[in-house]
Amino acid sequence: MGINQPTWRDVDGERITGTWRPAFIRNAGSYHLTDLIIYADGMVDCWGLETLDGFAAKLRSGWVATELTEGARASAHHLASWKFAEPKTWLTPEMLLGEVRDTIDDLNQRPNSSARCRAAVDVFLADQTDENRQALRTAYEAVPEHMRVYMLGDMDQNDVPVQILIGGVGAPYTTRAGSPAVVTEKTYAWVLDYFAQEAKATAEYRARVPADGPDHAESEPTSVIVPEIVYPKGWPQELDVWVLRNEYPSPIEIGGLAYPTVLQAYWALAVTDDAVREAVLAAEPARLVRSIVREAAVRDGWPQTRLAVMALLLRAKFSQNPDLAAVLAATGEARILFKDGESLFWGERGTRGRNWMGRLLEEVRAELALKNLGADW
Repeated sequence: MGINQPTWRDVDGERITGTWRPAFIRNAGSYHLTDLIIYADGMVDCWGLETLDGFAAKLRSGWVATELTEGARASAHHLASWKFAEPKTWLTPEMLLGEVRDTIDDLNQRPNSSARCRAAVDVFLADQTDENRQALRTAYEAVPEHMRVYMLGDMDQNDVPVQILIGGVGAPYTTRAGSPAVVTEKTYAWVLDYFAQEAKATAEYRARVPADGPDHAESEPTSVIVPEIVYPKGWPQELDVWVLRNEYPSPIEIGGLAYPTVLQAYWALAVTDDAVREAVLAAEPARLVRSIVREAAVRDGWPQTRLAVMALLLRAKFSQNPDLAAVLAATGEARILFKDGESLFWGERGTRGRNWMGRLLEEVRAELALKNLGADW
């Protein structure tokens, strides 16, 4: 099962990621189509949170059903009810348990059983000993049976090449069409060439660089974090990433009016009450603005225009303060992560947040780079 259906639960303020797949719960002789929710910490919700061992027990007991009884009643909550006629199922409890284990590995970005089998293929191809072949067989058999056809990502050949490697010349295997066959020397030579060509194609793909540049600059860090920090005795004299924060003293002029910081400019333009606006502009230090505007009314349509306003203010900040622009430029091509305990729209907290401030800073950084190239368009 993939993890393209994201969900989560909160545990003591921590977000535990998860995903789900449909399943039947059998209760009092009836079947109920529901969501089986699997979480990264190994918990499984099957009409109640269970550990992986508890989930396995629910599978063995038939509470989580992999067999459907002819004529039994079934329902999908608030959707429909029916009786089974000639039901057919493909999963066994062991297969579904293996799938859930793989999903937990996927959620934790660990190699799942298919990835471990693929690694065993590489080990065997590099050194075709009986020991490595047996290790490959063990890894292959650990893949849930219904997931084996997907392990190579090749729906033309499914898992046939792996079967041939495991058996060797003279061994039986099952073709993609489901027919029994025996590995010949020609077949085995073909499968060795198959994996050689696959390795070549993979290496070429990974080395390929898009025409407009790589996804990540090799010489730059993957990300730059703009921390949410407070300096009670004043900002440091040296310039570093903290100058990217909106409360950092950076006088700007917009429409003929001067503002001491981007934070104060933003809220002075946002609020409708003159007294609040004056308090915003007089706030010292600027971080106090957040408490001043907490209950303030803002202009009509502000949520729809705030991104454009912030972009305007950031362009002014870095075009009118070259020393700060140099700090922004020094982040290179790195992703900018803006920490913000107040707003998950502008920043991020843990794994949550839209990080719009970080994205706007990257946009302004690119505009500065374009200007430095001397482009006249």
